Amino acid sequence: MQTDNLELKKLVYLYLMNYAKSQPDMAIMAVNTFVKDCEDPNPLIRALAVRTMGCIRVDKITEYLCEPLRKCLKDEDPYVRKTAAVCVAKLHDINAQLVEDQGFLDTLKDLISDSNPMVVANAVAALSEIAESHPSSNLLDLNPQSINKLLTALNECTEWGQIFILDCLANYTPKDDREAQSICERVTPRLSHANSAVVLSAVKVLMKFMEMLSKDLDYYGTLLKKLAPPLVTLLSAEPELQYVALRNINLIVQKRPEILKHEMKVFFVKYNDPIYVKLEKLDIMIRLASQANIAQVLAELKEYATEVDVDFVRKAVRAIGRCAIKVEQSAERCVSTLLDLIQTKVNYVVQEAIVVIKDIFRKYPNKYESVIATLCENLDSLDEPEARAAMIWIVGEYAERIDNADELLESFLEGFHDESTQVQLQLLTAIVKLFLKKPTETQELVQQVLSLATQDSDNPDLRDRGYIYWRLLSTDPVAAKEVVLAEKPLISEETDLIEPTLLDELICYIGTLASVYHKPPSAFVEGGRGVVHKSLPPRTASNESVESPETAPAGAPSNEQPDVIPTQGDLLGDLLNLDLGPPVSGPPLATSSVQMGAVDLLGGGLDSLVCPGIGGPNFVAPPAAAVPANLGAPMGSGLSDLFDLTSGVGTLSGSYVAPKAVWLPAMKAKGLEISGTFTRQVGSISMDLQLTNKALQVMTDFAIQFNRNSFGLAPAAPLQVHAPLSPNQSVEISLPLNTVGSVMKMEPLNNLQVAVKNNIDVFYFSTLYPLHILFVEDGKMDRQMFLATWKDIPNENEAQFQIRDCPLNAEAVSSRLQSSNIFTVAKRNVEGQDMLYQSLKLTNGIWVLAELRIQPGNPNFTLSLKCRAPEVSQHVYQAYETILKN
Repeated sequence: MQTDNLELKKLVYLYLMNYAKSQPDMAIMAVNTFVKDCEDPNPLIRALAVRTMGCIRVDKITEYLCEPLRKCLKDEDPYVRKTAAVCVAKLHDINAQLVEDQGFLDTLKDLISDSNPMVVANAVAALSEIAESHPSSNLLDLNPQSINKLLTALNECTEWGQIFILDCLANYTPKDDREAQSICERVTPRLSHANSAVVLSAVKVLMKFMEMLSKDLDYYGTLLKKLAPPLVTLLSAEPELQYVALRNINLIVQKRPEILKHEMKVFFVKYNDPIYVKLEKLDIMIRLASQANIAQVLAELKEYATEVDVDFVRKAVRAIGRCAIKVEQSAERCVSTLLDLIQTKVNYVVQEAIVVIKDIFRKYPNKYESVIATLCENLDSLDEPEARAAMIWIVGEYAERIDNADELLESFLEGFHDESTQVQLQLLTAIVKLFLKKPTETQELVQQVLSLATQDSDNPDLRDRGYIYWRLLSTDPVAAKEVVLAEKPLISEETDLIEPTLLDELICYIGTLASVYHKPPSAFVEGGRGVVHKSLPPRTASNESVESPETAPAGAPSNEQPDVIPTQGDLLGDLLNLDLGPPVSGPPLATSSVQMGAVDLLGGGLDSLVCPGIGGPNFVAPPAAAVPANLGAPMGSGLSDLFDLTSGVGTLSGSYVAPKAVWLPAMKAKGLEISGTFTRQVGSISMDLQLTNKALQVMTDFAIQFNRNSFGLAPAAPLQVHAPLSPNQSVEISLPLNTVGSVMKMEPLNNLQVAVKNNIDVFYFSTLYPLHILFVEDGKMDRQMFLATWKDIPNENEAQFQIRDCPLNAEAVSSRLQSSNIFTVAKRNVEGQDMLYQSLKLTNGIWVLAELRIQPGNPNFTLSLKCRAPEVSQHVYQAYETILKN
């Protein structure tokens, strides 16, 4: 080790690196030599010492190396500094805490401003490496000044240094389009570099920053023109590099097809291309196909379809079909080309052609059906499931145009059990379509296929579909026709495009493995350490100002909740958690903010009564909703007093219970019918349900969930159906409810959206609950408080209603209302009229005060209601009506 011979020293250091792991104690003895060599007059030896120190991955040695490393980072020779920069990254990998404590990261950041471009490149590489393993740390704190230094160094670095700097630039987001353009101008010369990795890194930076440039700029057009030649040049490399280039070009063409729209010929396949290059070129040809070049493309594809390579020929035939779907003007030529290919009678060509013609029929209905006769001639030669399924679909869909459709389908039916599932499902549907079009001739055929699918098959998908058709045909043939022969949606031109957000992320990874796999790094990097999701910068140049929810104007109304079952957006988030695990037993815990929201949402809880003037926000009262006949108010069940949620507050009260109504008809829930009502007894609310199985299969695994609602109603226990529900069987269940769920104002206020899951599917319905199930037992106010609160609530919050045709006297009214927790605080007789002053309290703490005038002998009463949340009044009046008239 003490030798002055440089070659020998290199060999000794190499030996040390290899054996230090197995003999760490011996390696410590070499520390002094490292320290000494770090001060050697020869910069090559200093660099060699610091490089070897970084490669000896022994914990005991690392602390001895800090001092020599610090000196080398500030060495006068750039070769030593660039080597020391990489050493910091290696040391960080062994002992991150030590590197941070010793201040090496700050020294690395200073090296970005170094005068030597190679030092800058290595410092950037080291910092990027460290930042990747610590995504949260903001090590590469890039700003316009440091970017300027990197761009200056870019021109003088080695090719690998340029790649490090370009990758670093790609992680920077310019502050505006001006800065983005300036960076693009300085990166563009890298496109003519001989190293393909530098070219791809430059393309990545330009693709990313182009997002910020306005398409109206002249420079944008110039940049598009400059990007094409380097990408074309990459295709003259050896096949392996061509493949990597093509995978990247595939992404670029999906993002910005205009870059290569005039370069179609480059992607024409050469006879000596390997198959993987041929298939990739074919894919890009279809993506670039347009009205301008379709004639060229079709001529090429027809040529490919006569090649010897089976995989390539199949893909070429599919490509012709995709061109027909993409460029409408070419559809006719594509179809005639496909027919020519079918005439060749080459088995696999015929099968692929039939598969793509099915898609062409879907895209252009009633246009090319004249070719069906030709297709039917080739029935016997089809032996692949996809082609057989496509042909069966065509026969079923156009049965009225094919004279012997029943014979053709019957020929498939003979070997039904030997077919693949795809063919069996298609055959089942096709025969049902045929039956609906020609019922008299095909009755036996449809019965045969239904019994094969339902009784002789083990496949659950096939059985289910068979039962559905059976049920549809036997109960409602008109509905069956509407369902089975419904108009099909047209298929889109590009079904194989990468999803836009994933494409944006992959554009940020051009030139890496992710761009070859077409998957984000998180999908294939084990452990996911250091994998950060990247995305393209927002477009700033355009005038599309997107207002974030946070910056919405203060007066903007929130989105009102529709009174239909909401679409996927909000319902699924709340309701589809049903099968994420077993239902939680016991009431869900509500956070205090939700509970506060529950009181604040509807204005003025108990505090607002005690402190005059403090009220909640005044909502505009919703339009008065008429009470539907099936207003869900429930039937008493002896079980409800077992679920005493309020620990026996108040006296035993049995409020009015409406008869059960059908909430979810069997037709809408695959045979499950749900009827129900709501009850309140001894402070406990329950939903009394009757589940009836009108399907042909057993139902199990029931679960229930509510969407957020105005009063936070939620199940207090799981939905327990103790035994499987057999066909034509019913079961009655009392589901305890509480009011600690999430709160959201609904329209109407008492709307409840419910999801019920079983082993078949998840079903949604909505129902209206009567407000009196929310009247609590401690709702009686004392007289003084009643008087003060009545005066305190503004007069505009008072609402007046008429209750007609109620033959009860004041005593009977008072007693009946009290059983539903509407309490009479005081009673007076004024000029022969009985005046009842009443109070009630809702579960969320809102008080409602009432004055009821009853004229003896007159069946019409006048009800005045006062409340800090006036939108509740309409529903309280409906509760009065319901209780007094039933």
